[in-house]
Amino acid sequence: MAKDLLEKGAILQRDKQTYAIAPHLPGGIVSAEQLRKIADVAEKYEAATLKVTSSQRVAIVGLKEEDIDKAWDELGIKPGAAIGICVRSIKICPGTTFCKRGQQDSVGLGLKIDEKYHGMPLPSKFKMAVSGCANSCSEPAIKDIGVMGTPKGYTVMVGGNAALKPRLADVIADELNEDEVLSLVDKIISFTKSNGSKHRLGRVIDEIGIDKFKKEVGLQ
Repeated sequence: MAKDLLEKGAILQRDKQTYAIAPHLPGGIVSAEQLRKIADVAEKYEAATLKVTSSQRVAIVGLKEEDIDKAWDELGIKPGAAIGICVRSIKICPGTTFCKRGQQDSVGLGLKIDEKYHGMPLPSKFKMAVSGCANSCSEPAIKDIGVMGTPKGYTVMVGGNAALKPRLADVIADELNEDEVLSLVDKIISFTKSNGSKHRLGRVIDEIGIDKFKKEVGLQ
């Protein structure tokens, strides 16, 4: 029976015969050359379509299994962590790099987080987001770790998800600088690893209580 091909970053499609792959485009920031490669590969291997995903990637949908390896070789781009139990995505808004409303450098911070954690194996699925202002275009309040820029620094929230049982994240720290955010993110990831729960972080927090969680990550 056909199934997802984790080792190839390939997701079985509804027809049970073809696959989708999603090249990793950190923060959705992509060069014209990369877009041309994606389009060329999709055309060469007769993909059904290209799909811009909610994780700021461009998925090539409808590839034959025998073409997957050749497609990756020609793309020359690492796979996005679209499947598997790991850090799936770090969603990033334009921030002060591009947006007139940006109050913090979400792109700079988000790319540092992406470089360190994207694809990292964890006991449960894990998503992160960084926004440059309270408009929260990257949706940090529904991510396992959400970072939101304000005029006074960054606010960090945890435990959000948009799954079957949606949960808004809890704010655990604010007015942090970039180094403080990176340190706190590392502690949250370390807690997630050591806790070993297969459930999303929000459920773990609901089970142990927010005060105990904050103590576990050094905030109390």
